[in-house]
Amino acid sequence: MRTGTPERTGTLERTGTLELRELECFLVLAEELHFGRTGERLYVSQSRVSQLLRSLEGRIGARLVERTSRRVALTPLGERFLERLRPAYGQLSDAVQEAREAARCVAGRLRLGFLGSAGHRLTAALALFHARHPRVQTAIVEVTMADPFGPLRRGEVDAAVVLLPVEEPDLVVGPGFAEEPWTLAVSPRHPLAGRAAVDVEELADCPLIAAAPPAPAYWRDYQAPPRTPRGRAVARGPRVSTLQEGLASAAAGLGGMLLCRPTAEAHARADLAFVPVHGLPPSELAVVTRRGTDTALLRALTAAVTDSAGSATTPAGSATTPAGSATNPAPGPRTGRGAGRRVASAPLR
Repeated sequence: MRTGTPERTGTLERTGTLELRELECFLVLAEELHFGRTGERLYVSQSRVSQLLRSLEGRIGARLVERTSRRVALTPLGERFLERLRPAYGQLSDAVQEAREAARCVAGRLRLGFLGSAGHRLTAALALFHARHPRVQTAIVEVTMADPFGPLRRGEVDAAVVLLPVEEPDLVVGPGFAEEPWTLAVSPRHPLAGRAAVDVEELADCPLIAAAPPAPAYWRDYQAPPRTPRGRAVARGPRVSTLQEGLASAAAGLGGMLLCRPTAEAHARADLAFVPVHGLPPSELAVVTRRGTDTALLRALTAAVTDSAGSATTPAGSATTPAGSATNPAPGPRTGRGAGRRVASAPLR
């Protein structure tokens, strides 16, 4: 490592660049007054210590150390040089250490959007994030079904946890959460309400509640697929802007709403029945950010999500069949992380 600029270092104009390794060698030698022990501390040979010292003395133009067969001692100039060098070198070391600590420290404000329900996997990831980065202030903001990507584009949130697929060229899909099965939310009076499960083909007999624009058509169709895998047309139910509007519509008997199991479990209520749906690909939430906004803060968030997902377990008491489960509504064609992931059908969490 070298330092020094000719305009500001005086004699360096004549002696060239300053080698920090030479200065470090001199400082250790001044403490040890022994070439062998200096080499051991610096993990270099004794001859290398001599070489570094000669090079430094050559830059300065005078002897800094007197060496005989019996002893090693600093010259008067070496003593004066040591007196000036030691605090300066200490300040330089402190500056480097402070910069390293600042680079590792993540601070600031994070605005995180979420769609549907902030389930236990999301809250576990946030808990890990804050344990690692306690100086970050976090605001959690709900985003709507009708506009899942708008808050990101308008700068209202820094990242958002939304249902895949995401096929927006200005957005980047990061780590995902665990895949979840779908359930159908219907009124207790609905013919399917008392079933243990329904097949995806039976959705053709149930109008599906869907997200309203400006959510992209491909994303809305994923939440409420217009056709079953065998091509049967699925009637379109009400279009809604929020999860609560969808749940209220389902409770009123206006249609069924596809939801992932955790969201259904989080919204159990007496006027809704939640029935597992077989034959749909699982749903998945993922962290999405704006392209070109990669920061230490967002990298720390995605690392926490990844690490949390790797150690996630189902919390005690979680039902394996929905009794009010959903975190993402509706199964539709799955495309994927960014531009073309998996294609199928799936609901919203």
